[in-house]
Amino acid sequence: MVEAYHHPIGIEAGDIDHMGHVNNSVYLQWVQEAVVRYWESLAPPEAVAKHLWVALKHEIDYRRPTFLEDNVVADVVAEKMQGARFFFTTVIKRGEEVVAEAKSVWCCLDAASKRPARLARDVARRFLPEA
Repeated sequence: MVEAYHHPIGIEAGDIDHMGHVNNSVYLQWVQEAVVRYWESLAPPEAVAKHLWVALKHEIDYRRPTFLEDNVVADVVAEKMQGARFFFTTVIKRGEEVVAEAKSVWCCLDAASKRPARLARDVARRFLPEA
């Protein structure tokens, strides 16, 4: 099993809404950034250059509010692969406390044609050893 990718999150003043905490829409930005950085951290540079990712679906469960001074990290793991689709779980934490959890479905695209593309098995195994 591949360990979770840990993506530190910087909270900025513009992320705070009228209620004094991070706006829910910002969590989506965090999830998207964390998944892409996860891909870039594990995939070889040539695979990163040849592939793009597009999100097909996000489901976010908000558990606790986050605030400007919080230290937050997103832990990302790939759960499974079906053809050109990858399923990711992103858990956003403040210390050990889970503040949000997202389930995402992404489609891998060929960078040149912009059409769905399966990852080579050796690249997919970096995320899912059983692939």
